[in-house]
Amino acid sequence: MKFRLPTAREIPPAFLAVGLATLVIQCGDWRDALIYDRVAVAHGKWWRLWTGHLIHFGWPHYVADAGLFIILGYLIERAHPLFSRLALGVFPLAISAALYAFDPATLRYGGLSALNLGLLLFYAAHGWRKNWTDWFWPAVLIIYVAELVLEVKVGHGSGGGMIQFDDPTVHVATTAHFAGVACGLAMLVAERVQSRSKAN
Repeated sequence: MKFRLPTAREIPPAFLAVGLATLVIQCGDWRDALIYDRVAVAHGKWWRLWTGHLIHFGWPHYVADAGLFIILGYLIERAHPLFSRLALGVFPLAISAALYAFDPATLRYGGLSALNLGLLLFYAAHGWRKNWTDWFWPAVLIIYVAELVLEVKVGHGSGGGMIQFDDPTVHVATTAHFAGVACGLAMLVAERVQSRSKAN
């Protein structure tokens, strides 16, 4: 399977805009105003449900998240423009809503990782469905599942796991990552329904 890094012109504008926004935020002093903060959300600061995903806890966290995000945008937007744009609007809100509803212990959250995991699941599963004999996609999905299992067993409550956060009070939010899985699966189902309706 051939792969090359996208050029700036090839990166979808919506993904590029989000990537640039995360860079501006990372360079500035925006964390406290934009981060997902459970108490602030409870007091009506609803924008944090979306903007929290633009916040990163240090440059290693930013580079890992934003880099994968741009690559996934390049890959998915070309083949699935409608679903990739819907994902940018809906996934962050759904992930934050899941955190708020099911994980009251997580008071603060930031990063694109859960969104990335949902997009990666969608892309990998879609690629495997096109060619069941291609070893690459099962390998991606196995790594994906292994990462989630590792989080459940040893990552939760251990800072940033393999990527250390610059804020020791923030931990890996496994609930957010499982919400990303649910979003990716929902997008797969929606894409499948749309494909069948077009065929009929």
